[in-house]
Amino acid sequence: MSAPPAMTLQPLDTSIRTLVQQVASALPPGDPAYAVGGFLRDALLGRTSYDLDIAVAGDALAIARRLADALGGAFVPLDEERQVARIAFHHQGQPWHIDVAALQGDLSQDLARRDFTINAMAVPLAALLSDTWAAHVVDPHGGREDLQRKLVRWVSESVFQEDGIRLLRAVRIAARLGFQIDPATAEGIRHDAPWLDGVAGERQRDELLAVLACQGAMAHLYVMDSLDLLCRVFPELGEGKGVSQPKEHHWDVFHHNVETVGAAEGILLHSFQPAWVLDHVPWDDSLAAYFGETAAEGHSRATLLKLAALLHDIAKPETKTLEPSGRIRFFGHHTLGAEMTRGALHRLRLSRRGAVMVAGMVEHHLRPGQMSQGMDLPTAKAIYRYFRDVGEVALDTLYLNLSDYLSARGPMLEQAEWEAYTRIIRHILETGDRRERSAVVRLVDGHELMDALALSPGPNLGRLLEAVQEAQATGEITNKEEALAFAQQLLASSPEAHYA
Repeated sequence: MSAPPAMTLQPLDTSIRTLVQQVASALPPGDPAYAVGGFLRDALLGRTSYDLDIAVAGDALAIARRLADALGGAFVPLDEERQVARIAFHHQGQPWHIDVAALQGDLSQDLARRDFTINAMAVPLAALLSDTWAAHVVDPHGGREDLQRKLVRWVSESVFQEDGIRLLRAVRIAARLGFQIDPATAEGIRHDAPWLDGVAGERQRDELLAVLACQGAMAHLYVMDSLDLLCRVFPELGEGKGVSQPKEHHWDVFHHNVETVGAAEGILLHSFQPAWVLDHVPWDDSLAAYFGETAAEGHSRATLLKLAALLHDIAKPETKTLEPSGRIRFFGHHTLGAEMTRGALHRLRLSRRGAVMVAGMVEHHLRPGQMSQGMDLPTAKAIYRYFRDVGEVALDTLYLNLSDYLSARGPMLEQAEWEAYTRIIRHILETGDRRERSAVVRLVDGHELMDALALSPGPNLGRLLEAVQEAQATGEITNKEEALAFAQQLLASSPEAHYA
């Protein structure tokens, strides 16, 4: 095999060199310190990184505290027994992390304990200030050659048994960099996959969300499955393998869930084949910004949408029934699916907000298509109630529903039916956009209703107020006088009615 072409490396960015100079000046004189890990790997690839890993020969915790003081950052101990700490700070307006760890033995021994060859390199910290910094890289395991070959390759056959999270990390690094996993390493992952079972949920969560955040997430999930990892993170998904669906579905339940991730990403990136699919999907800069918002664990709404897409039908195997006519049904799979999703995300220690958002999408993912008969457009009241009930993820759920529809049909998708269906979703979006609706000011409040209609506080008052607000949202009433008249009419027609 011929050698790959050599990489052309430039001096580091001036801002980074300034930071390295600050760090080097704050370190104890005479103690060796090396830049290692992902920062060095990315620098060799010409990629910008704002996470610097440093290995030091001295007391790493004491050195990290010293650095935190010098940089005006926060000191966070990560592993006191192994002497690993983090400094979180800002440099020239950019958030940074510096992880400081004690060398495990000498430099050669330390690098031999690392996970992948492209992470098992080091360079003296002070050398980063030189224009020829790359000439000083210590690379005992062929990491630079693997960077050129775009390979993720293990340092030794014991790496996954030493820390099971490395099994997922291999996929995440390959996904992020657009690399392939070395065949021998992939076989090692399959062999050692059971070691993932003992890894803490929050560590699995971080790697999984990082994979979902990458472009091509669907393909990376299939890689995880081929390596016996995906259904170790979510055993619920594995139950869908081979579970058939009605003839309207192209995939079994498992593949449908994974393919829905790809459909969601295609919509969010506005890149899909066939291209005519996107002609009928509502999209603009404000929607792109919306899905780019940070939602949970530092990840975007787009990433949580892809997570919901992966899990949206996990309850189908448990709810599947076969009628005498041969018709396949999945009664209640959305509600049981939301419950199962909450359990799975609790296992992964996802934040409460993130779990509520994802489970909410799963619970309501069918609703946009059930708000009208046939291809009729939903009523204003139905749309109002949808946004009211689904709340913070009402908009996200519309796009999950579109993704679900796309992946259900797969290559059987017909342009006319897709255009008709997206007309419904577009109408829901344009009529009841959650962001606009949240800003509506009530025409009357509870105190005004009590004063005007001689009512007492209680559940009926709340239901009456909700009915008034619904009428306002759907355009039936437009001012305070109409609101009071509407409420009085409701009371007169049915004083004990439940109005919502």
